Amino acid sequence: MSKREEIVRNYIQAYNNFDVEGMVAHFSDNIVFENILNGQTTDTLEGIEDFKEQAETAKSYFEDREQTITELIELRDNIEIRIQYTATLAIDFPNGLNKGEKLELAGKSIFQFNDDDQVVRLLDIA
Repeated sequence: MSKREEIVRNYIQAYNNFDVEGMVAHFSDNIVFENILNGQTTDTLEGIEDFKEQAETAKSYFEDREQTITELIELRDNIEIRIQYTATLAIDFPNGLNKGEKLELAGKSIFQFNDDDQVVRLLDIA
């Protein structure tokens, strides 16, 4: 397993464990995060502090959550993973989803690395 693959797998494990510090352990201070849902950008963040703040807030949205890697493709500067995502909502959402409901999604994430093996961009697509 390459160092970059290990970083991605550790990120997913930290995400599943609600461990924000573990999630950002290999992020650049200037990380760029984008979330795309149904072809629309729903969130864009720049900087590790903004990412950590969003990740801490998001922890309260779920009773449990799990990303499972179904495929991993390592390219020159990127690792792309396909994931299965399941979660149980901890709160009611304005879009009509309610506390206790289960989410099941498929998606992918693209991790872009710099020469120091830091994640400089994370793109989540569902």
